Amino acid sequence: MTDLHYSLAGKKVWVAGHRGMVGAALVRRLKNVDCEVVTVPHAALDLTRQKDVENWIAETKPDAIFMAAARVGGILANDSYPVEFLMENIKIETNVFSAAHASGVSRVMFLGSSCIYPRLAAQPMNENSLLTGPLEPTNQWYAIAKIAGVMMAQAYRRQFGRDYISCMPTNLYGPGDNFDLQESHVLSALIVKAHLAKEANSDSFEVWGTGNAQREFLYVDDMAEACVFLMEHYSADEPINVGYGKDIAIRDVAQTVAKVVGFSGAITNDLGKPDGMPRKLMDSTRINALGWRASTSLEDGIAKTYAWYLEHET
Repeated sequence: MTDLHYSLAGKKVWVAGHRGMVGAALVRRLKNVDCEVVTVPHAALDLTRQKDVENWIAETKPDAIFMAAARVGGILANDSYPVEFLMENIKIETNVFSAAHASGVSRVMFLGSSCIYPRLAAQPMNENSLLTGPLEPTNQWYAIAKIAGVMMAQAYRRQFGRDYISCMPTNLYGPGDNFDLQESHVLSALIVKAHLAKEANSDSFEVWGTGNAQREFLYVDDMAEACVFLMEHYSADEPINVGYGKDIAIRDVAQTVAKVVGFSGAITNDLGKPDGMPRKLMDSTRINALGWRASTSLEDGIAKTYAWYLEHET
């Protein structure tokens, strides 16, 4: 692992996927860097169209790229559209990496996902567990595509000496999250449930499963901070994990959300729904050793996320 010193100051930086939760956080963070941030909406550039991507990168000539663009969704979406989740993500990755190389882009960061690790990986999950066991069946198509992205970054490093890297975020939340109960992940869903229960003066709101499952959550602006840090300080073949550093039981997350939202009723459990993996925690030893740690507590992050939800989603 190399402690790189690459400055984004004075560089032209493309945030691919700037309208997503992570991409938007990266744009916010880069406002504090003396660089030129470039973005392009999907309507103007479809990243699954190879020639269009090649032409756009050749014309725009970014010095560095944060690859935060992806086809994403929850368990139902992954299970319903495996072709789209596999093919669209592989197309996006292939097109951006190949066009970046052809145009001589010096730095590319690929954002993966914790789902690339085996379903039964030892906890906390470290980078060496990649490809050591079967994936979680419900999102294996997306996971395979993300693994392909990691391998592409490695391949361009090894064959062409390109300084391309990959980082693997844990469960993210924050402004710009998906608050649709049919598609959202657990923390944003809990915020919506608690808010609706409060507004309706309900006695309770419901949590899926027993509430015993342990999950790790990272505020998205901390993730953006980590991405900028790694772009400037990390250079290695291996992907690098980005996590909060500790996990928490879902029942305790629900209680924290209720406190922040101001809901004082009961929290019940739908035992007919699954818990999912008993525990999912990233090993962030490598990024911590470089000098980065998350700074936003779970309660503070939930408060900021709820404030954003009230302003934009209600």
